[in-house]
Amino acid sequence: MSKPIKTAVIGFGSVAEKMHAPLIDVCPDLELVASVERRTNRCEELYPAVTTYRSLDAMLEADAAELVVITTPNEYHYPMAKRCLEAGKHVVVDKPVTIFSHEAEELNKLAEEKGLICSVFHNRRYDGDFMTLQKLVREGDLGDLVYLESHFDRFRPDVSENWREMEVPGNGITFDLGSHLIDQVVLLFGLPNWIQADIRKQRGGAIADDYFDIILDYGSLKARVTAGALVNVPTPKFLLLGKRGSYQKFGLDVQEAAFKLGQKPEGERWGVESEESWGNVFLNEEIKPYQTIPGNYRVLYQNVADAISKGANLDITIAQAVSVLKIIEASFTSAEEGRRIFKEEGGW
Repeated sequence: MSKPIKTAVIGFGSVAEKMHAPLIDVCPDLELVASVERRTNRCEELYPAVTTYRSLDAMLEADAAELVVITTPNEYHYPMAKRCLEAGKHVVVDKPVTIFSHEAEELNKLAEEKGLICSVFHNRRYDGDFMTLQKLVREGDLGDLVYLESHFDRFRPDVSENWREMEVPGNGITFDLGSHLIDQVVLLFGLPNWIQADIRKQRGGAIADDYFDIILDYGSLKARVTAGALVNVPTPKFLLLGKRGSYQKFGLDVQEAAFKLGQKPEGERWGVESEESWGNVFLNEEIKPYQTIPGNYRVLYQNVADAISKGANLDITIAQAVSVLKIIEASFTSAEEGRRIFKEEGGW
């Protein structure tokens, strides 16, 4: 049996502490051994086998890890991932993988040249409601599909001190949540013919965008992804319309709330949603609850480990992330110029 892959986390903020580190810790083929933190030793306090480094260079010089997980603010993703790949390390980068698509293309080329694994933390591919949506699309129970609406709405009326809301590269809700929602739609239906976007700053004093509404066209099917910070009513997480019926789902995947409560991502009950939260399928003669598949973010790191040590196919590739970034870039252009951007112009 091969030894677990020595893994380091760069930047140990709340997402790394609550989500990345626990997922790495429960993966039998990964071993959390190092953390890069500028001022604290938080990871080491939680995981005593971890060694803390004050810089990425110091960690690389010590040759402490084989896999490096980058959870820093977006503007540091590209230079840090490039540095790690150049040092011969496998890399997982929190989304978006980079701010600009050409940077992601460069990382992809570098990883391929060096025979290294480079992936993106698109964990919401493993949301239970999204996997349920995939099943509905795959099985065709709703007939020919005509419309998908995907929301990620929250009520956060006050601008926070989080870097995502500051004047920094890669800030705002479109890079943050748009990355997930667009990735999900592309995974479901492929690359759109054209997109059209409305991106705004709705809150007083907002520096970064806090609302987006993006249409992705697939001919007979239209997809719409939207998120806002001033939504204080329930909106459907997913609404899928077909010629034989519809699916409507409220509420977020249960895993994030469990992570925030400090629950360890293990056991058969992990990611299981209660029956009262299931979505409904609406058919001609009946309305019936439709069981939500259990969500499972653990799959992501297990797949990365399998790709490194067993040559398994990587589920989340940089090439896929490049397409999502090109759609995000086109969305900002569309919003600024008030027009559709077609696939040929956007280059996705």
